[in-house]
Amino acid sequence: MNEGSQLLDILLFAAIAAFLVLRLRNVLGRRTGHDSRPEFDPFKQKQEAPQRSAPEDEKIIPLPSHTRRTQEANFDGNDPVSAGITQIRLADGNFDPEAFLKGAHAAFEMIVSAFAKGDKDTLRNLLADDVYNDFSRAIDERQEEGHRLETTLVSIHEPEIIEAELQDRTAFVTVKLVSEQINVTRDSENRIIEGDPSDVVRLTDIWTFARNTRSRDPNWALVATSSPN
Repeated sequence: MNEGSQLLDILLFAAIAAFLVLRLRNVLGRRTGHDSRPEFDPFKQKQEAPQRSAPEDEKIIPLPSHTRRTQEANFDGNDPVSAGITQIRLADGNFDPEAFLKGAHAAFEMIVSAFAKGDKDTLRNLLADDVYNDFSRAIDERQEEGHRLETTLVSIHEPEIIEAELQDRTAFVTVKLVSEQINVTRDSENRIIEGDPSDVVRLTDIWTFARNTRSRDPNWALVATSSPN
Protein backbone atom coordinates (compact mmCIF):
# COMPACT_ATOMS: atom_id res chain seq x y z
CA MET A 1 0.00 0.00 0.00
CA ASN A 2 1.51 3.34 -1.01
CA GLU A 3 1.87 6.35 1.31
CA GLY A 4 -1.03 8.22 -0.35
CA SER A 5 -3.43 5.39 0.36
CA GLN A 6 -2.24 5.15 3.98
CA LEU A 7 -2.79 8.89 4.49
CA LEU A 8 -6.30 8.62 3.03
CA ASP A 9 -7.12 5.76 5.45
CA ILE A 10 -5.86 7.79 8.44
CA LEU A 11 -7.97 10.79 7.47
CA LEU A 12 -11.03 8.56 7.02
CA PHE A 13 -10.63 6.94 10.48
CA ALA A 14 -10.11 10.38 12.09
CA ALA A 15 -13.34 11.67 10.55
CA ILE A 16 -15.27 8.61 11.81
CA ALA A 17 -13.85 9.06 15.34
CA ALA A 18 -14.79 12.75 15.40
CA PHE A 19 -18.33 11.90 14.29
CA LEU A 20 -18.71 9.29 17.05
CA VAL A 21 -17.45 11.70 19.74
CA LEU A 22 -19.93 14.35 18.57
CA ARG A 23 -22.82 11.85 18.70
CA LEU A 24 -21.87 10.74 22.21
CA ARG A 25 -21.80 14.34 23.45
CA ASN A 26 -25.23 14.97 21.95
CA VAL A 27 -26.67 11.85 23.62
CA LEU A 28 -25.04 12.20 27.05
CA GLY A 29 -24.98 15.97 27.35
CA ARG A 30 -22.40 17.95 29.29
CA ARG A 31 -21.95 18.19 33.04
CA THR A 32 -21.43 21.59 34.61
CA GLY A 33 -20.11 22.76 37.94
CA HIS A 34 -23.70 22.91 39.25
CA ASP A 35 -24.41 19.20 38.69
CA SER A 36 -23.40 17.95 42.15
CA ARG A 37 -26.08 15.86 43.86
CA PRO A 38 -27.15 16.12 47.50
CA GLU A 39 -26.95 13.05 49.74
CA PHE A 40 -30.75 12.73 49.48
CA ASP A 41 -32.36 13.78 46.22
CA PRO A 42 -36.12 14.27 46.69
CA PHE A 43 -36.60 14.25 42.92
CA LYS A 44 -34.73 11.02 42.17
CA GLN A 45 -36.70 8.93 39.70
CA LYS A 46 -38.63 6.00 41.24
CA GLN A 47 -37.63 7.07 44.75
CA GLU A 48 -40.45 7.10 47.28
CA ALA A 49 -40.70 10.42 49.11
CA PRO A 50 -41.17 10.22 52.88
CA GLN A 51 -44.88 9.75 53.60
CA ARG A 52 -45.19 11.11 57.11
CA SER A 53 -47.02 13.83 58.93
CA ALA A 54 -44.77 16.38 60.61
CA PRO A 55 -44.89 16.18 64.41
CA GLU A 56 -46.55 19.06 66.14
CA ASP A 57 -43.31 20.23 67.70
CA GLU A 58 -41.42 20.33 64.39
CA LYS A 59 -40.20 23.88 63.96
CA ILE A 60 -40.07 25.71 60.67
CA ILE A 61 -40.25 29.43 59.89
CA PRO A 62 -41.78 31.57 57.13
CA LEU A 63 -39.57 31.54 54.06
CA PRO A 64 -38.23 34.57 52.19
CA SER A 65 -39.58 35.21 48.71
CA HIS A 66 -37.54 35.25 45.53
CA THR A 67 -39.11 35.76 42.12
CA ARG A 68 -37.69 35.03 38.70
CA ARG A 69 -38.27 36.83 35.43
CA THR A 70 -39.83 34.63 32.80
CA GLN A 71 -40.48 34.89 29.13
CA GLU A 72 -44.07 34.55 28.00
CA ALA A 73 -44.48 30.92 27.01
CA ASN A 74 -46.12 30.08 23.72
CA PHE A 75 -48.16 26.94 24.29
CA ASP A 76 -50.35 25.16 21.83
CA GLY A 77 -53.82 24.11 22.91
CA ASN A 78 -56.20 25.29 25.62
CA ASP A 79 -54.27 23.85 28.58
CA PRO A 80 -50.91 25.61 29.08
CA VAL A 81 -49.85 23.32 31.93
CA SER A 82 -50.39 20.13 29.91
CA ALA A 83 -48.66 21.68 26.92
CA GLY A 84 -45.70 22.68 29.07
CA ILE A 85 -45.44 19.21 30.60
CA THR A 86 -45.51 17.71 27.10
CA GLN A 87 -42.63 19.99 26.05
CA ILE A 88 -40.61 18.92 29.09
CA ARG A 89 -41.31 15.21 28.51
CA LEU A 90 -40.19 15.53 24.89
CA ALA A 91 -36.92 17.02 26.11
CA ASP A 92 -36.59 14.58 29.03
CA GLY A 93 -38.24 11.22 28.58
CA ASN A 94 -37.74 10.38 32.27
CA PHE A 95 -39.89 13.27 33.53
CA ASP A 96 -42.84 11.92 35.52
CA PRO A 97 -45.25 14.61 36.88
CA GLU A 98 -46.49 12.35 39.70
CA ALA A 99 -42.98 11.48 40.86
CA PHE A 100 -42.03 15.13 40.56
CA LEU A 101 -44.89 16.18 42.87
CA LYS A 102 -43.79 13.62 45.47
CA GLY A 103 -40.32 15.11 45.25
CA ALA A 104 -41.71 18.65 45.62
CA HIS A 105 -43.60 17.58 48.76
CA ALA A 106 -40.42 16.09 50.26
CA ALA A 107 -38.34 19.10 49.20
CA PHE A 108 -40.81 21.47 50.89
CA GLU A 109 -40.40 19.68 54.22
CA MET A 110 -36.61 19.44 53.86
CA ILE A 111 -36.16 23.10 52.94
CA VAL A 112 -38.42 24.65 55.56
CA SER A 113 -36.89 22.39 58.23
CA ALA A 114 -33.33 23.26 57.20
CA PHE A 115 -34.22 26.95 57.06
CA ALA A 116 -35.59 26.84 60.60
CA LYS A 117 -32.48 25.08 61.90
CA GLY A 118 -30.14 27.39 60.00
CA ASP A 119 -28.77 24.36 58.13
CA LYS A 120 -27.11 26.15 55.22
CA ASP A 121 -25.38 23.00 53.94
CA THR A 122 -28.69 21.30 53.19
CA LEU A 123 -30.09 24.47 51.65
CA ARG A 124 -27.00 24.83 49.47
CA ASN A 125 -27.75 21.47 47.82
CA LEU A 126 -31.40 22.24 47.06
CA LEU A 127 -31.50 25.94 46.17
CA ALA A 128 -30.31 27.95 43.19
CA ASP A 129 -27.67 30.58 44.00
CA ASP A 130 -29.99 33.61 44.18
CA VAL A 131 -32.55 31.82 46.35
CA TYR A 132 -29.84 30.43 48.60
CA ASN A 133 -28.44 33.92 49.14
CA ASP A 134 -31.88 35.20 50.17
CA PHE A 135 -32.41 32.32 52.60
CA SER A 136 -28.90 32.63 54.05
CA ARG A 137 -29.31 36.37 54.57
CA ALA A 138 -32.65 35.83 56.36
CA ILE A 139 -31.03 33.27 58.68
CA ASP A 140 -28.22 35.68 59.52
CA GLU A 141 -30.64 38.54 60.23
CA ARG A 142 -32.75 36.33 62.50
CA GLN A 143 -29.72 35.30 64.51
CA GLU A 144 -28.40 38.85 64.79
CA GLU A 145 -31.75 40.16 66.12
CA GLY A 146 -31.99 37.39 68.68
CA HIS A 147 -35.49 36.46 67.50
CA ARG A 148 -36.83 32.93 67.42
CA LEU A 149 -39.59 32.18 64.97
CA GLU A 150 -41.53 29.07 65.87
CA THR A 151 -43.70 27.53 63.19
CA THR A 152 -45.51 24.28 63.79
CA LEU A 153 -46.24 22.51 60.51
CA VAL A 154 -49.66 20.98 61.11
CA SER A 155 -50.27 19.52 57.64
CA ILE A 156 -49.33 19.78 53.97
CA HIS A 157 -51.92 19.30 51.24
CA GLU A 158 -51.14 17.49 48.00
CA PRO A 159 -49.02 19.83 45.81
CA GLU A 160 -50.30 20.93 42.40
CA ILE A 161 -48.43 21.87 39.23
CA ILE A 162 -49.76 25.25 38.11
CA GLU A 163 -47.15 26.18 35.48
CA ALA A 164 -44.74 24.24 33.30
CA GLU A 165 -42.51 25.42 30.50
CA LEU A 166 -39.31 24.66 28.64
CA GLN A 167 -36.92 27.52 27.88
CA ASP A 168 -34.10 26.34 25.64
CA ARG A 169 -32.76 23.30 27.55
CA THR A 170 -34.08 24.30 30.98
CA ALA A 171 -37.38 22.98 32.36
CA PHE A 172 -39.31 25.17 34.83
CA VAL A 173 -42.12 23.67 36.90
CA THR A 174 -44.12 25.83 39.31
CA VAL A 175 -45.95 24.12 42.17
CA LYS A 176 -48.62 25.35 44.58
CA LEU A 177 -48.09 24.06 48.11
CA VAL A 178 -50.84 24.61 50.68
CA SER A 179 -50.13 23.99 54.36
CA GLU A 180 -51.56 24.65 57.81
CA GLN A 181 -49.10 26.25 60.22
CA ILE A 182 -48.87 27.94 63.62
CA ASN A 183 -46.50 30.92 63.52
CA VAL A 184 -45.10 32.57 66.65
CA THR A 185 -42.23 35.05 66.93
CA ARG A 186 -40.41 35.38 70.26
CA ASP A 187 -37.72 37.80 71.38
CA SER A 188 -34.56 37.04 73.37
CA GLU A 189 -36.61 37.11 76.58
CA ASN A 190 -38.92 34.42 75.18
CA ARG A 191 -41.79 36.91 75.01
CA ILE A 192 -44.26 36.60 72.12
CA ILE A 193 -44.01 39.65 69.89
CA GLU A 194 -46.09 38.32 66.99
CA GLY A 195 -48.51 35.45 66.40
CA ASP A 196 -50.68 33.22 68.55
CA PRO A 197 -49.73 29.67 69.64
CA SER A 198 -53.37 28.59 69.27
CA ASP A 199 -53.95 30.16 65.84
CA VAL A 200 -53.67 27.72 62.91
CA VAL A 201 -53.27 29.59 59.64
CA ARG A 202 -53.62 28.26 56.10
CA LEU A 203 -50.69 29.33 53.91
CA THR A 204 -50.10 28.99 50.19
CA ASP A 205 -46.57 28.90 48.79
CA ILE A 206 -45.72 29.10 45.09
CA TRP A 207 -42.38 27.47 44.32
CA THR A 208 -40.63 27.14 40.98
CA PHE A 209 -38.10 24.37 40.37
CA ALA A 210 -35.70 24.20 37.42
CA ARG A 211 -33.47 21.61 35.79
CA ASN A 212 -31.27 21.40 32.72
CA THR A 213 -32.90 18.60 30.70
CA ARG A 214 -29.57 17.81 29.03
CA SER A 215 -27.90 17.10 32.38
CA ARG A 216 -27.38 13.53 33.55
CA ASP A 217 -28.07 14.71 37.11
CA PRO A 218 -31.80 14.25 37.93
CA ASN A 219 -31.72 16.86 40.71
CA TRP A 220 -34.00 19.93 40.49
CA ALA A 221 -33.18 23.25 42.19
CA LEU A 222 -35.59 25.74 43.75
CA VAL A 223 -35.22 28.95 41.73
CA ALA A 224 -38.14 31.10 42.94
CA THR A 225 -40.54 31.34 45.89
CA SER A 226 -43.55 33.53 46.55
CA SER A 227 -46.70 33.56 48.66
CA PRO A 228 -50.04 35.16 47.81
CA ASN A 229 -51.00 35.17 51.52
